Amino acid sequence: METLRDILDAAARGVFPPADGGTTVVPQACHRDAGVLSFTAHSVVFTDEDPEWVHATLRRLDCDALAATMNPRFLTALLDRTGRRSETIDVMLVGDPLPGEPPLALAEIEDANHPRITYARRRRDDIRAWTTEGGVLVTGRGVGGRLEVSVEVDEDVRHRGLGRALVTAARHLVAEPLWAQVSPGNARSMRAFQAAGYRPVGAEAVLLATVPRIVGGSAEDAGVTE
Repeated sequence: METLRDILDAAARGVFPPADGGTTVVPQACHRDAGVLSFTAHSVVFTDEDPEWVHATLRRLDCDALAATMNPRFLTALLDRTGRRSETIDVMLVGDPLPGEPPLALAEIEDANHPRITYARRRRDDIRAWTTEGGVLVTGRGVGGRLEVSVEVDEDVRHRGLGRALVTAARHLVAEPLWAQVSPGNARSMRAFQAAGYRPVGAEAVLLATVPRIVGGSAEDAGVTE
């Protein structure tokens, strides 16, 4: 059976699901992440819910079949059924590893309790993080076990190319394809990743599991991802 990781690894090589208007349903790779990947004329729904429920719900939508999996009504139905939360629909980008040393000086963060590492662990596993003057670079394993990157640039050094330098540097630190998720409205970030050689391959909506927080003896949804 084809897995979510199989599909992602193939997409990183430029091999995509058939552009047949169909929807493939595969199991989640872990409890933390469920969701939808949208490629050209084919979607992948990764969930542990009944595949027949997924297909039946899509058939009931009054919209273009090619857009059905990213239609707000389907995503809302999936969120309601799974009790999960979601933030946005992102563009998926991927970059190949690069040889040699990164083009800027980086110092790896060794403190496992560093705030940026603590935050990243909510969404990814096997976190590593580096700092440079004015920025932070983080990698970790996210959706389907793929290796993902995120960066932060300090406000007072923005518009100087540091974001592009950081995401370029990330490609020198890895030995496998490196994935990024960028909101379509974040044009600055999109330009930085594309200038650094990352290729857009599709769109995704990730549904995140929530962790109950105990307050005064009762469980309260803290909105924190596992």
